[in-house]
Amino acid sequence: MNITRNATAVWNGDIKSGSGHLTTQSTTLNQTQYSFNSRFAEGVGTNPEELLAAAHAGCFTMKLDLDLTQAGYKVESLETRSAITLQDGKISLSVLTLKANVPGISNEEFQRIAENAERTCPVSGAFNFPIRLEASLA
Repeated sequence: MNITRNATAVWNGDIKSGSGHLTTQSTTLNQTQYSFNSRFAEGVGTNPEELLAAAHAGCFTMKLDLDLTQAGYKVESLETRSAITLQDGKISLSVLTLKANVPGISNEEFQRIAENAERTCPVSGAFNFPIRLEASLA
């Protein structure tokens, strides 16, 4: 299967006082504001790191659900937080923190399947920086 998705960024002005907006193909983001302040301070709007974090958390969680289901487990809930670190002008780390409710699975089996899902989710494969997984069962 070959899937292509797209998004558009528009920027006006200089880096510090300018601003822009992002629109995704699905329009889930529809002229969503981003700026220097939303990236490097606490301004209103989104930023590339936040969007990468959402993509990583979403992709990993879906891949883990698939892997657990294929292994015969019935997932009750998976909650993943991704924290992306921007350091010295480079994205340097993604930390996935997972809380899962999967009845009947041992912690050892759960950790094995979760680690494999982290390695094989497409977004993890696109990253060229370390990924750390912290997974726990409820």
